[in-house]
Amino acid sequence: MRIEDFDYELPKELIAQTPEQRRDHCRLMILNREHGTILHQHFYDILEHLKPTDCLVLNDSRVIPARLFGQKEGTGAHIEFLLSKRIEGDVWETLVRPGRRLKPGDSVSFGEGRLRAEILDYSEGGTRKVRFLYDGIFMERLEELGKMPLPPYIERESTDEDRDMYQTVYSRVDGSVAAPTAGLHFTEELLRKAQEKGVKLAYVTLHVGIGTFRPVKCENIEEHQMHFEEYFVDEDTASVINETIRAGGRIVSVGTTSTRTLESAAFYDEACGRYLVKAGHGSTGIFIYPGYEYKIVDALITNFHLPKSTLIMLVSALYDREKILDAYREAVEKQYRFFSYGDAMLIE
Repeated sequence: MRIEDFDYELPKELIAQTPEQRRDHCRLMILNREHGTILHQHFYDILEHLKPTDCLVLNDSRVIPARLFGQKEGTGAHIEFLLSKRIEGDVWETLVRPGRRLKPGDSVSFGEGRLRAEILDYSEGGTRKVRFLYDGIFMERLEELGKMPLPPYIERESTDEDRDMYQTVYSRVDGSVAAPTAGLHFTEELLRKAQEKGVKLAYVTLHVGIGTFRPVKCENIEEHQMHFEEYFVDEDTASVINETIRAGGRIVSVGTTSTRTLESAAFYDEACGRYLVKAGHGSTGIFIYPGYEYKIVDALITNFHLPKSTLIMLVSALYDREKILDAYREAVEKQYRFFSYGDAMLIE
């Protein structure tokens, strides 16, 4: 398939720059695959589409304030860091700007020395391997000095509001540098009402890296190489999901990160003749595009994704590509808000 097969026209003014003030008051487009229909509602109406036999799977990764601004020691040059992923201990893979100013052996100071960084080596994709030096607890220093790493299409500086709104209400495991944005629309009340209806909640963890924003550059999409991300599925979560599958219930995935985790953890169980989910840690570079047969996910809650992105390809694999693009064109026509702080879609 060609990259142009996943393109659509998007007016820049439809790219959401700020969050909806009430999380669940964004718009919700419902695509019904069985009937081929499109319905326009609000996110709080999601309860109408969840069944008592469903299992809702959410990514509980927490976004860290991964953007740091400091000075190169010795010259005072202004330096920007974006933490990508922890390699081990206090050593991180880090995107730096301007990169030409930093080489192995250089040091950068943040917050008048409350946090320092030593450049250890060059890494893939122009990143640096960095060791942080500090007194106390690293995450406390990062919370004190760092800013939320808003995506590049949000053309403003992050604010204190983003520390709350660019984070799901159920986030609990530090590690992501981008939010699993489909989950931003859920409130604690909405999740409670879903449980009262009988819907089971299951939490997986996949830490979102900066690779989520890297564009597909291959004309032939099959040649694209995905970045790898670490995930974890605990025993209780796997048990809840597998019980739902055995009972014939739906697995409703919240977001593309939950989807990639579930499909990566899938294995075929001979005893029940179905795909189930295996508990444990894993690393996934799974690339889902049309032609892929979903093994675990039955329905998907997601945001509207960038043209020509791996995320719109993943969504197109769950439904017909042309119908997905038709739905996107209708969303543009009806002035939906797009991307991380934008509106949502349910494919059922």
